[in-house]
Amino acid sequence: MPFQPVNAARLSDAVVEQIELLILRGVLRPGERLPAERDLAERMGVSRPSLREALGALQDKGLLEARAGAGVFVSEGLRSVFPPALVRLFAGHREAVVDYIGFRRDLEGQAAERAAVHGTEGDHEGIARALAEMEAAHGRRTTAEEEAELDAGFHMAILEAAHNVVLLHMMRAMFGLLREGVFYNRQIMFRNQPTRERLLAQHRTIAEAILARDAAAARRAVEAHLDFVERALAEQGKAEVHEAVARQRLER
Repeated sequence: MPFQPVNAARLSDAVVEQIELLILRGVLRPGERLPAERDLAERMGVSRPSLREALGALQDKGLLEARAGAGVFVSEGLRSVFPPALVRLFAGHREAVVDYIGFRRDLEGQAAERAAVHGTEGDHEGIARALAEMEAAHGRRTTAEEEAELDAGFHMAILEAAHNVVLLHMMRAMFGLLREGVFYNRQIMFRNQPTRERLLAQHRTIAEAILARDAAAARRAVEAHLDFVERALAEQGKAEVHEAVARQRLER
């Protein structure tokens, strides 16, 4: 875990600041469990009373939450920036899907450019590892849900490499809504073998451009990928309508 010893006149304030930065930078993620109190105090070089004071302050700020018998976690509430009423509105209107993909195309294109320019060696290693996990999964029998999770992990690795905390948290919230099925069923993209092949090739092209530090090519690759996703979803929607009509005819 990425905790370091602290040195300050009031140790609890330094602990608060360090954990806040880890959350802000996306190192600690919503729902992630912090180490046990004794372990965390030792890692940060503070007394347990100072640590408890800091954790209490972070809970008061809504950044951490204590769960009886389980420990202290980064607040789940940080996953979303949208009120429930708006989430329900998104889910109830198909036009939100087109706008969602357009939003991703613009912001992820920018993130890919930034990742190519500003990404460190460690960032690029994370992107390469995410792609390798997708390729390994593609070569063995995995569920559509597992492939969709790896897909999301790849895109999040790029967003993290962009080093823009506002962009990171906004897109993490958007992926959270996608994971919950608000915009569309992610798994339908990985049911068709030719589609799976094309998606993997597109992700490989994105990664290669970023690792080559070609910002323009990285953006083009992301835009082409999301254009494909939009077309595939539209075709899937048409196919579902046609199937429904065919079933009605059979029942008649």
